[in-house]
Amino acid sequence: MTLQWPQNSKVFIVAVLVGLVALSTLQPLAAQDNSASAKPASTPTQAEPSEKRDVSAAAEEQLEKAVQNPVASLISVPLQNNTNFALGSFNRTQDVLNIQPVIPFKVSENWMVISRIVQPIIWQPYPYQNTGGEYGLGDMVPTFFLSPRKPKKIIWGAGPAFTFPTATNNLLGQGKLSIGPSVVALAQPGHWTVGVLINNVWSVAGSGSRPAVNQMLMQYFISYQLRKGWYITSSPILTANWKATNGNAWTVPFGGGIGRVMKLGFQPVNITAQFYGNAVYPTGTSSWSMRLQIAFLFPKLTKEQQKLLLEQKLKQMEQPQPQKK
Repeated sequence: MTLQWPQNSKVFIVAVLVGLVALSTLQPLAAQDNSASAKPASTPTQAEPSEKRDVSAAAEEQLEKAVQNPVASLISVPLQNNTNFALGSFNRTQDVLNIQPVIPFKVSENWMVISRIVQPIIWQPYPYQNTGGEYGLGDMVPTFFLSPRKPKKIIWGAGPAFTFPTATNNLLGQGKLSIGPSVVALAQPGHWTVGVLINNVWSVAGSGSRPAVNQMLMQYFISYQLRKGWYITSSPILTANWKATNGNAWTVPFGGGIGRVMKLGFQPVNITAQFYGNAVYPTGTSSWSMRLQIAFLFPKLTKEQQKLLLEQKLKQMEQPQPQKK
């Protein structure tokens, strides 16, 4: 089988793999806290080193949990590359780079709205040729969740999901405006995160020459937090095309991978690598895939965390610079 990689995907995948190799050499992240529940120190200038470590460790643990929560109050910009292998009669390779910013908005003291917009950039090889394909934008998929700002043991969100026909080529999209409900629910006991996200959209407008849309997406996610920002995770995406016939409705993957919440310089990031095999999939589609992701995180820091971050920067600035020969 010959794997054919579009040039832009090579650059992205190499960059992510380099980041994964560097994971063990970088320091774990100390970043996020929930400002609604955090209490700033009354005399921050007199904080003892042990107190600073406690604040840092608590912030680190909260951020590690937040990245596993689709409705957390955390701004993030994930770049997720999905490589789908063994596509079509010639075992070709499809590549989908999802740019998917997640931005929470406070709407009241008790509620917030989390917007998640997925814009795919797709390399779609011709499935019945051994060369050639189409490259461009896919359909944009925005989802909005209304969620409590102070959730209980069960964290949840609900709202509308859309599919906008933004594809630059007929092979890259459905050509339909689709709308439907989306719901997510999860729990985070101890080091675990367990939850499920599900939506179903129906076409309401678009090209009359394109097939009508009635499709479901379900993603269950399970992760276990390890030490120093590491975690193991499984978050397969199951899809069902209710318009399909001859047993081609379902795609059911199984698999998982590893990830780490860390810093690149002073930038918090979440890096993951996962592999999935499709136990059930429509004729002519991929049988297995690789998902690589780097998410840039923008947590809201408490005053104490801002002070600690500033102290770290000052210490680095005070360190003697190596002499040039």
